[in-house]
Order: sequence, then C-alpha cells, then structure tokens
Amino acid sequence: MPELPEVETVRRGLQQVTLNRTILGGDVLLDRAIAHPVSNIDFLAGLKGSAITAWQRRGKYLLAKLERSTECFTSTEGQSPQSGGWLGVHLRMTGQLLWFDPSEPLQKHTRVRLFFAGDRELRFVDQRTFGHMWWVPPGQQPESVMTGLQTLGPEPFSDEFSVEYLAQQLRNRRRPIKNALLDQTLVAGVGNIYADEALFLSNIHPQTLCTDLTPVQIGQVRKFVIQVLETSIDAGGTTFSNFLNVQGVNGNYGRAAWVYNRTGTACRVCDNPIERLKLAGRSAHFCSQCQPYTKPE
Repeated sequence: MPELPEVETVRRGLQQVTLNRTILGGDVLLDRAIAHPVSNIDFLAGLKGSAITAWQRRGKYLLAKLERSTECFTSTEGQSPQSGGWLGVHLRMTGQLLWFDPSEPLQKHTRVRLFFAGDRELRFVDQRTFGHMWWVPPGQQPESVMTGLQTLGPEPFSDEFSVEYLAQQLRNRRRPIKNALLDQTLVAGVGNIYADEALFLSNIHPQTLCTDLTPVQIGQVRKFVIQVLETSIDAGGTTFSNFLNVQGVNGNYGRAAWVYNRTGTACRVCDNPIERLKLAGRSAHFCSQCQPYTKPE
C-alpha cells in the first residue's frame, strides 16, 4: 500500500499539473470506486465546472480543494469564486493517479477518468479495486463524509507528534512496537516499509513491546520515523508492487532501503543476513545483530 511518502509524492505531482484547470466532466468505469455520493452521476455532476485550487494530504488520504468559477478558474472582478467542495482519494493497495493526454490508450485497470480543460485527463487506475474517491459537497467538512479522517493520529511532521506524546501513547501498550507504528490512530501515514526502516535505524527489534521501550528508545523511534519519511519523499517514494507518480515514474527509495524487502541479503551495517517474520499478519524485516531482541519475562 502506498504510504505517506508515496502519497506525498503524488500530491506534489498533482499540485504541479492540475491547479486552476476546470474539470469538464468524467467517466466512472467501476461503480464501487466511488465512495460518495451513492450516485456516480451525482459524483461527476458535483465535480463538473470546478477547479482544483490546492491539494492537501492527511495521512494516506489526498484532498483537493475545489472552487466553482467561470472558464478556467476566472471570476468577475469583485466576486469571489464559490466553493465547489472537496475531491477526496485514497489509493489503498494498488491505486494510481496518472496525468494523461485523453488520446492515450486506457490502462487495463482504469476505474475513473476526469477530463480537464487544456485537453488533459486524470485517471484513477487500481488493479485490486480497494481504492476510493469521494466528492464532498460545499458546506461539509471532508471528515463528515470521509469518516476515516476522524480517527487519524497526528502527522509525523507536526509539533503534536512529540517525544512526550509518543511516550504517553506507548507506555500502556503491551504490543510489539512494529504493530503500534502501523496504527493510524497513533501516527498518520506510517506503514510497513517505513516502520521497518525506522526501527532498524533505532536498533530496536520489531517484536519489542511498547511497554519495554526506554525513554531514549522512544526518542529514537520518533527521530527516525521522521528521518526515513523525509528521505523517501526526497527520493520520490518507494517503488513496490505498482506504485507510480502522476507522470508514471517509479520512486527511488527502495534502492537504498536498509531492511525492507531485503530478506536474505547482507545488512548494510554488519553483513548479517536480513531476516523476516510475521507480526499480526504483516511482514517485519530486521537485522538480528543490529536489532537484538530480549524476550519479555
């Protein structure tokens, strides 16, 4: 599943190519790709005639602020454009948002097409069909429609994600730290890849219970969660499965990963083979020498 760096990479790409272009219409090729409204006709009608003024990211969600205007986002002097609500997207496991000339052949798993002024098209491509799109009408807050936003924890780059906050959240959790980092109510946007990477750099085994972490270790977890996310954003995300940015380009972080998806290869620090185990149905990659584990008594 695309995690925070991949979603942020897509957000930045969309910010560059879609702003101030009027949405002229669209085509829904898979009904269940639209989470709201119930009617696909209403979804497309809600977007038509609006222009995107900004793309935001909240955790792994993308939010486009919409404003209604006359042609190509111009308004009469002295009059402000009216709100067009919001366009929301969650890519889930295999979703992609790709920017094309409408004449380009459709990809096999294209689910939604949005046609923009200037003869351009945004395609939502999703092989596994778990991704969703929402239109949030004017006057409603995105979280009132996209209910998953209501339970998200703080953003990793925010002041709210402090050492004190993390220590308070972890002190009573008798669960492995790897599982805790995947909890979107604890911190928004972190997933399997970057939890593995942050724990490696912190020298903490993924099975270590949250209650057994020292204050120093908690500080290290916070520090390296932020660091690996920033590094991956700079690299355009990690290419795994079929992640692509809006121009169809792969991310580069995977080539420099410390442990993720490197089972059996030599640790970049000590040459010990990277190991893999299952925790709550998810893979955890680690180096047993750099990340020693003491079983709780």
